[in-house]
Amino acid sequence: MFNFDIPWMLALLPLPWLVYRFAKPVNNTPQSGIYVPFADDLRLAVHSHDTAKPTHKIWMIVATIAWILLLLAAARPQWLGDPVDVSRSGRDVMLAVDLSGSMQIQDFTQQGRPVDRLTVTKQVAGDFIKRRVGDRIGLILFGSQAYLQAPMTFDRTTVHQLLQESVIGLAGKKTAIGDAIGLAVKRLKDQKDVAKLVLILLTDGVNTAGQLTPEEGVALAKEIGLKIHTIGIGASSIEVQSFFGTRTVNPSADLDEAMLKSIAKETGGQYFRAHNVDELKKVYAVIDQLEPVKGKAQSYRPIQSLFIYPLGLAMLLAGLCVVRRQRWT
Repeated sequence: MFNFDIPWMLALLPLPWLVYRFAKPVNNTPQSGIYVPFADDLRLAVHSHDTAKPTHKIWMIVATIAWILLLLAAARPQWLGDPVDVSRSGRDVMLAVDLSGSMQIQDFTQQGRPVDRLTVTKQVAGDFIKRRVGDRIGLILFGSQAYLQAPMTFDRTTVHQLLQESVIGLAGKKTAIGDAIGLAVKRLKDQKDVAKLVLILLTDGVNTAGQLTPEEGVALAKEIGLKIHTIGIGASSIEVQSFFGTRTVNPSADLDEAMLKSIAKETGGQYFRAHNVDELKKVYAVIDQLEPVKGKAQSYRPIQSLFIYPLGLAMLLAGLCVVRRQRWT
């Protein structure tokens, strides 16, 4: 189907005639006499101009056609193809990642070397983001406060990059789990399909900051039907060197597993415990198996812009008029 995207541009068609008809003419009446030594040449030029009136009319017609074509191009003619129904599948997944001071503990091992918890999280969660084709992904970073680092978007590359650029302490040294849940609820509450809402919350500690308690955050999440999967990370024991020799410590002593299990249970999600890199990968592999919920079909009509054709012809005719005028002058 053919149509104009900006049809009101055609209302400018009579503009040149209106200017010619109503614009005040310039007063060329001579105020005083003057001797012109080449008057005979001027009379000859005027006479030749009068004999060329038919040619002048032709070029006026050409200029008029150029003006019409220019307005047709400005009206943006386009061809609309037949409607195509495209069904969209996927979930609205918000990631909430802990950036508190304890995330710098090096109790994970990669290739025989100790690495901190955030480095491993970036790697594993980053791979998870890349695999979630068809999902809208958002990113919340929380410490003493919760910040929306990336709103819900299909641009997984940008979300992945923002996660990789995060650093420990960026949001403060404490842990505001309740605020992270509350912020996720605020950003997801306007979504119509509640069955698609998922929050994946990763932390290694206990709620020690923020205006909302985890219980208050859960209550808000239940109101909009937000499902929360919680992940507790950190090794159960590591060997450390001290003045008295080697001793075994629990670097995850502050992890509040009971709270994380309660959050997941109350919202219909699952709680996962990752003691090492392999377990964390398995956690995200399990979450990655979430069946996408088929969204409503959306109708699209392919559009082919046609303005380039009248625009090109208008420019060609206008160029000919300019060349002709220069030669006549």
